[in-house]
Amino acid sequence: MMTMIRKAMIAGATVVALSATAAAAETMVIATFGDPIPMNAARAEHAFEKATGWTIEWRKFASGADVIAAMASGDVKVAELGSSPLAIAATQGVDLQMFMFDYAIGQSESLIARNGAGITSLADLKGKRVAVPVGSTSHFSLMGAIAHAGLKDSDVTIMNMKPDQIAAAWQQGTIDAAFIWPPVQSEIIKTGTRIVGADQTADWGYPTFNAWVVNTKFAASHMAEMVAFAKAMDAANIAYLDHKAEWTPDNPSVQAIAKLTGATPAEVPDTLTGYTFLTLKDQMSDKWLGKAADSIAATAAFLKSAGRIDTVAKDYKPFVNTSIVAAALK
Repeated sequence: MMTMIRKAMIAGATVVALSATAAAAETMVIATFGDPIPMNAARAEHAFEKATGWTIEWRKFASGADVIAAMASGDVKVAELGSSPLAIAATQGVDLQMFMFDYAIGQSESLIARNGAGITSLADLKGKRVAVPVGSTSHFSLMGAIAHAGLKDSDVTIMNMKPDQIAAAWQQGTIDAAFIWPPVQSEIIKTGTRIVGADQTADWGYPTFNAWVVNTKFAASHMAEMVAFAKAMDAANIAYLDHKAEWTPDNPSVQAIAKLTGATPAEVPDTLTGYTFLTLKDQMSDKWLGKAADSIAATAAFLKSAGRIDTVAKDYKPFVNTSIVAAALK
Protein backbone atom coordinates (compact mmCIF):
# COMPACT_ATOMS: atom_id res chain seq x y z
CA MET A 1 0.00 0.00 0.00
CA MET A 2 1.35 3.42 -0.93
CA THR A 3 1.79 5.90 1.87
CA MET A 4 -0.08 9.21 1.95
CA ILE A 5 3.15 11.00 1.03
CA ARG A 6 3.59 8.95 -2.14
CA LYS A 7 -0.09 9.33 -3.09
CA ALA A 8 0.21 13.09 -2.70
CA MET A 9 3.34 13.12 -4.83
CA ILE A 10 1.63 11.26 -7.64
CA ALA A 11 -1.54 13.33 -7.41
CA GLY A 12 0.36 16.62 -7.61
CA ALA A 13 3.17 15.58 -9.90
CA THR A 14 3.98 17.31 -13.15
CA VAL A 15 6.70 15.96 -15.40
CA VAL A 16 9.49 18.50 -15.76
CA ALA A 17 12.52 18.48 -18.01
CA LEU A 18 15.44 18.45 -15.61
CA SER A 19 18.68 20.16 -16.57
CA ALA A 20 21.58 18.25 -18.02
CA THR A 21 23.43 18.30 -14.71
CA ALA A 22 20.62 16.37 -13.02
CA ALA A 23 21.03 13.55 -15.49
CA ALA A 24 24.48 12.95 -14.05
CA ALA A 25 22.98 12.36 -10.60
CA GLU A 26 24.51 15.55 -9.25
CA THR A 27 25.31 15.28 -5.54
CA MET A 28 23.68 18.02 -3.51
CA VAL A 29 24.35 18.98 0.10
CA ILE A 30 21.14 20.36 1.56
CA ALA A 31 21.16 21.99 4.98
CA THR A 32 18.43 21.04 7.41
CA PHE A 33 17.74 21.52 11.12
CA GLY A 34 16.14 18.10 11.50
CA ASP A 35 12.81 19.39 12.80
CA PRO A 36 10.01 16.80 13.16
CA ILE A 37 7.99 18.05 10.17
CA PRO A 38 6.24 16.39 7.17
CA MET A 39 9.27 16.99 4.94
CA ASN A 40 11.10 14.26 6.82
CA ALA A 41 8.45 11.68 5.99
CA ALA A 42 9.04 12.51 2.32
CA ARG A 43 12.80 12.30 2.90
CA ALA A 44 12.39 8.76 4.21
CA GLU A 45 10.85 7.79 0.86
CA HIS A 46 13.57 9.63 -1.11
CA ALA A 47 10.84 11.81 -2.63
CA PHE A 48 13.22 14.70 -3.23
CA GLU A 49 15.81 12.57 -5.00
CA LYS A 50 13.12 11.09 -7.23
CA ALA A 51 11.74 14.54 -8.07
CA THR A 52 15.03 16.31 -8.77
CA GLY A 53 17.38 13.58 -9.97
CA TRP A 54 19.91 14.65 -7.36
CA THR A 55 21.85 12.44 -5.02
CA ILE A 56 21.17 14.31 -1.78
CA GLU A 57 23.27 14.53 1.34
CA TRP A 58 21.00 15.95 4.03
CA ARG A 59 23.37 17.69 6.42
CA LYS A 60 22.00 18.67 9.83
CA PHE A 61 23.06 22.04 11.23
CA ALA A 62 22.70 23.25 14.80
CA SER A 63 22.19 26.94 14.03
CA GLY A 64 21.38 29.44 11.33
CA ALA A 65 24.83 30.98 11.75
CA ASP A 66 26.38 27.66 10.71
CA VAL A 67 24.09 27.49 7.68
CA ILE A 68 25.04 31.03 6.63
CA ALA A 69 28.73 30.12 6.80
CA ALA A 70 28.16 26.98 4.72
CA MET A 71 26.24 28.92 2.07
CA ALA A 72 28.79 31.72 2.00
CA SER A 73 31.54 29.15 1.41
CA GLY A 74 29.61 27.58 -1.48
CA ASP A 75 29.47 24.18 0.22
CA VAL A 76 25.67 24.36 0.48
CA LYS A 77 23.37 25.61 -2.28
CA VAL A 78 19.92 24.87 -0.77
CA ALA A 79 19.07 25.21 2.90
CA GLU A 80 16.53 25.69 5.63
CA LEU A 81 17.07 29.03 7.36
CA GLY A 82 15.19 30.88 10.07
CA SER A 83 13.90 34.40 9.49
CA SER A 84 16.39 36.03 11.88
CA PRO A 85 19.55 34.47 10.42
CA LEU A 86 18.05 35.09 6.96
CA ALA A 87 17.84 38.80 7.78
CA ILE A 88 21.44 38.71 9.01
CA ALA A 89 22.66 36.87 5.89
CA ALA A 90 20.82 39.22 3.53
CA THR A 91 22.18 42.27 5.37
CA GLN A 92 25.68 40.84 5.04
CA GLY A 93 25.13 40.33 1.31
CA VAL A 94 25.33 36.54 1.29
CA ASP A 95 24.37 35.30 -2.17
CA LEU A 96 21.02 33.66 -1.41
CA GLN A 97 17.29 34.03 -2.02
CA MET A 98 14.31 32.85 -0.04
CA PHE A 99 12.12 30.91 -2.47
CA MET A 100 9.43 29.41 -0.22
CA PHE A 101 8.35 29.10 3.38
CA ASP A 102 9.22 26.01 5.36
CA TYR A 103 6.69 26.89 8.07
CA ALA A 104 5.52 29.75 10.24
CA ILE A 105 6.69 29.27 13.81
CA GLY A 106 4.20 28.87 16.64
CA GLN A 107 4.70 27.10 19.95
CA SER A 108 7.28 24.88 18.27
CA GLU A 109 9.66 27.54 19.58
CA SER A 110 8.90 28.51 23.16
CA LEU A 111 10.37 29.95 26.31
CA ILE A 112 10.50 27.13 28.86
CA ALA A 113 11.25 27.93 32.51
CA ARG A 114 12.88 25.29 34.66
CA ASN A 115 10.72 24.17 37.54
CA GLY A 116 12.01 25.75 40.73
CA ALA A 117 13.69 28.66 38.94
CA GLY A 118 11.07 31.12 40.18
CA ILE A 119 9.80 32.09 36.73
CA THR A 120 6.04 32.19 36.21
CA SER A 121 5.85 35.25 33.93
CA LEU A 122 8.07 37.27 31.62
CA ALA A 123 8.66 39.82 34.37
CA ASP A 124 10.35 37.09 36.40
CA LEU A 125 13.13 36.84 33.81
CA LYS A 126 14.90 39.78 35.44
CA GLY A 127 18.18 38.57 36.85
CA LYS A 128 17.76 35.07 35.39
CA ARG A 129 19.96 33.02 33.08
CA VAL A 130 18.20 32.31 29.78
CA ALA A 131 19.79 30.13 27.10
CA VAL A 132 19.14 30.52 23.37
CA PRO A 133 21.07 30.01 20.13
CA VAL A 134 22.05 33.64 19.46
CA GLY A 135 21.04 34.87 16.01
CA SER A 136 18.27 32.28 15.67
CA THR A 137 14.53 32.82 15.32
CA SER A 138 14.18 31.81 18.98
CA HIS A 139 16.61 34.58 19.89
CA PHE A 140 14.51 37.12 17.97
CA SER A 141 11.37 35.88 19.75
CA LEU A 142 13.12 36.06 23.13
CA MET A 143 14.22 39.63 22.47
CA GLY A 144 10.66 40.51 21.50
CA ALA A 145 9.30 38.90 24.68
CA ILE A 146 11.81 40.81 26.82
CA ALA A 147 10.88 44.09 25.13
CA HIS A 148 7.15 43.35 25.50
CA ALA A 149 7.66 42.77 29.23
CA GLY A 150 9.26 46.20 29.56
CA LEU A 151 12.65 44.74 30.42
CA LYS A 152 16.04 45.66 29.00
CA ASP A 153 18.44 43.17 27.45
CA SER A 154 20.78 43.91 30.36
CA ASP A 155 18.10 42.79 32.84
CA VAL A 156 18.50 39.20 31.61
CA THR A 157 21.65 37.11 31.33
CA ILE A 158 21.34 35.73 27.79
CA MET A 159 23.55 32.69 27.32
CA ASN A 160 24.47 31.70 23.76
CA MET A 161 24.09 27.92 23.51
CA LYS A 162 23.42 25.39 20.79
CA PRO A 163 20.48 23.02 21.33
CA ASP A 164 22.57 20.12 22.64
CA GLN A 165 24.35 22.49 25.02
CA ILE A 166 21.00 23.73 26.29
CA ALA A 167 19.90 20.18 27.01
CA ALA A 168 23.09 19.51 28.98
CA ALA A 169 22.95 22.80 30.90
CA TRP A 170 19.32 22.15 31.78
CA GLN A 171 20.21 18.81 33.31
CA GLN A 172 23.03 20.42 35.27
CA GLY A 173 20.76 23.20 36.54
CA THR A 174 23.07 25.94 35.26
CA ILE A 175 20.31 27.80 33.35
CA ASP A 176 16.93 29.05 34.52
CA ALA A 177 15.09 29.04 31.20
CA ALA A 178 15.58 28.47 27.48
CA PHE A 179 13.87 29.62 24.29
CA ILE A 180 14.27 26.62 22.01
CA TRP A 181 12.68 24.21 19.53
CA PRO A 182 12.11 20.40 19.46
CA PRO A 183 13.46 17.90 20.17
CA VAL A 184 15.24 19.75 23.00
CA GLN A 185 12.07 21.62 23.88
CA SER A 186 10.19 18.32 24.13
CA GLU A 187 12.79 17.07 26.60
CA ILE A 188 13.17 20.09 28.89
CA ILE A 189 9.46 20.80 29.17
CA LYS A 190 9.18 17.54 31.14
CA THR A 191 10.75 19.42 34.05
CA GLY A 192 9.71 22.92 33.04
CA THR A 193 6.80 25.21 32.19
CA ARG A 194 6.00 27.01 28.95
CA ILE A 195 5.97 30.77 29.57
CA VAL A 196 5.40 32.04 26.03
CA GLY A 197 5.51 30.70 22.49
CA ALA A 198 6.56 32.28 19.21
CA ASP A 199 2.89 32.47 18.26
CA GLN A 200 2.37 35.01 21.04
CA THR A 201 5.52 37.00 20.28
CA ALA A 202 4.33 37.16 16.66
CA ASP A 203 1.09 38.77 17.87
CA TRP A 204 3.25 41.33 19.69
CA GLY A 205 4.98 42.28 16.45
CA TYR A 206 7.85 39.81 16.28
CA PRO A 207 6.86 37.18 13.69
CA THR A 208 9.24 34.34 12.91
CA PHE A 209 9.36 31.63 10.29
CA ASN A 210 11.67 29.10 8.70
CA ALA A 211 12.32 29.54 5.00
CA TRP A 212 13.92 27.58 2.21
CA VAL A 213 16.76 29.50 0.60
CA VAL A 214 18.88 28.86 -2.46
CA ASN A 215 22.08 30.28 -3.95
CA THR A 216 21.00 32.86 -6.54
CA LYS A 217 23.14 31.62 -9.44
CA PHE A 218 22.34 28.00 -8.66
CA ALA A 219 18.60 28.73 -8.79
CA ALA A 220 18.95 30.39 -12.17
CA SER A 221 20.84 27.44 -13.67
CA HIS A 222 18.73 24.72 -11.99
CA MET A 223 15.21 26.10 -12.34
CA ALA A 224 13.60 22.77 -13.26
CA GLU A 225 15.12 20.98 -10.27
CA MET A 226 14.16 23.78 -7.89
CA VAL A 227 10.57 23.66 -9.15
CA ALA A 228 10.54 19.87 -8.67
CA PHE A 229 11.96 20.32 -5.16
CA ALA A 230 9.23 22.84 -4.29
CA LYS A 231 6.51 20.55 -5.62
CA ALA A 232 7.83 17.63 -3.58
CA MET A 233 7.81 19.82 -0.46
CA ASP A 234 4.27 20.93 -1.22
CA ALA A 235 3.13 17.31 -1.59
CA ALA A 236 4.68 16.43 1.78
CA ASN A 237 2.88 19.27 3.53
CA ILE A 238 -0.44 18.56 1.82
CA ALA A 239 -0.22 14.90 2.87
CA TYR A 240 -0.18 16.13 6.47
CA LEU A 241 -2.64 19.02 6.14
CA ASP A 242 -5.27 16.84 4.46
CA HIS A 243 -4.97 13.99 6.97
CA LYS A 244 -3.96 15.52 10.32
CA ALA A 245 -6.18 13.22 12.35
CA GLU A 246 -4.47 10.16 10.87
CA TRP A 247 -0.98 11.27 11.92
CA THR A 248 -0.96 9.33 15.17
CA PRO A 249 2.08 7.69 16.83
CA ASP A 250 1.55 4.44 14.92
CA ASN A 251 1.27 6.18 11.53
CA PRO A 252 4.16 5.20 9.19
CA SER A 253 4.86 8.84 8.29
CA VAL A 254 5.04 9.82 11.97
CA GLN A 255 7.35 6.91 12.69
CA ALA A 256 9.58 7.87 9.76
CA ILE A 257 9.80 11.44 11.07
CA ALA A 258 10.69 10.17 14.54
CA LYS A 259 13.41 7.91 13.19
CA LEU A 260 15.05 10.71 11.17
CA THR A 261 14.82 13.44 13.81
CA GLY A 262 15.37 11.65 17.10
CA ALA A 263 11.93 12.51 18.44
CA THR A 264 9.68 9.73 19.71
CA PRO A 265 6.57 8.76 17.72
CA ALA A 266 4.48 9.85 20.71
CA GLU A 267 5.98 13.37 20.59
CA VAL A 268 5.63 14.01 16.88
CA PRO A 269 1.83 14.59 16.53
CA ASP A 270 1.75 17.25 19.27
CA THR A 271 4.94 18.84 17.98
CA LEU A 272 3.44 19.19 14.50
CA THR A 273 0.63 21.35 15.92
CA GLY A 274 3.26 23.92 16.92
CA TYR A 275 3.98 24.75 13.27
CA THR A 276 1.87 26.41 10.57
CA PHE A 277 2.47 24.64 7.25
CA LEU A 278 1.50 26.46 4.07
CA THR A 279 0.61 25.08 0.66
CA LEU A 280 2.41 26.71 -2.25
CA LYS A 281 -0.91 28.21 -3.33
CA ASP A 282 -1.27 29.93 0.04
CA GLN A 283 2.36 31.04 -0.01
CA MET A 284 1.87 33.04 -3.20
CA SER A 285 -0.59 35.36 -1.45
CA ASP A 286 0.23 38.90 -0.37
CA LYS A 287 0.16 37.69 3.24
CA TRP A 288 3.16 35.39 2.81
CA LEU A 289 5.67 35.60 -0.06
CA GLY A 290 4.21 38.96 -0.99
CA LYS A 291 5.28 40.30 2.41
CA ALA A 292 8.46 38.27 2.83
CA ALA A 293 10.82 41.13 1.93
CA ASP A 294 9.03 43.44 4.35
CA SER A 295 9.24 40.80 7.09
CA ILE A 296 12.97 40.36 6.51
CA ALA A 297 13.45 44.14 6.61
CA ALA A 298 11.49 44.47 9.85
CA THR A 299 13.52 41.67 11.41
CA ALA A 300 16.77 43.32 10.32
CA ALA A 301 15.64 46.67 11.73
CA PHE A 302 14.87 45.07 15.08
CA LEU A 303 18.19 43.24 15.17
CA LYS A 304 19.98 46.52 14.46
CA SER A 305 18.10 48.31 17.23
CA ALA A 306 19.14 45.54 19.59
CA GLY A 307 22.77 45.89 18.55
CA ARG A 308 22.96 42.47 16.87
CA ILE A 309 23.84 43.89 13.43
CA ASP A 310 25.45 47.22 12.55
CA THR A 311 23.39 48.22 9.53
CA VAL A 312 20.38 47.26 7.38
CA ALA A 313 20.06 46.95 3.62
CA LYS A 314 18.15 49.53 1.63
CA ASP A 315 16.04 46.87 -0.10
CA TYR A 316 15.45 43.21 0.75
CA LYS A 317 13.37 42.40 -2.34
CA PRO A 318 16.41 40.94 -4.18
CA PHE A 319 16.59 38.29 -1.47
CA VAL A 320 13.12 36.90 -2.25
CA ASN A 321 12.51 34.75 -5.34
CA THR A 322 8.84 34.04 -6.15
CA SER A 323 9.47 32.56 -9.61
CA ILE A 324 10.06 29.01 -8.34
CA VAL A 325 6.73 28.73 -6.53
CA ALA A 326 4.96 30.50 -9.39
CA ALA A 327 6.33 27.94 -11.86
CA ALA A 328 5.47 25.05 -9.53
CA LEU A 329 1.83 26.19 -9.45
CA LYS A 330 1.46 26.26 -13.25
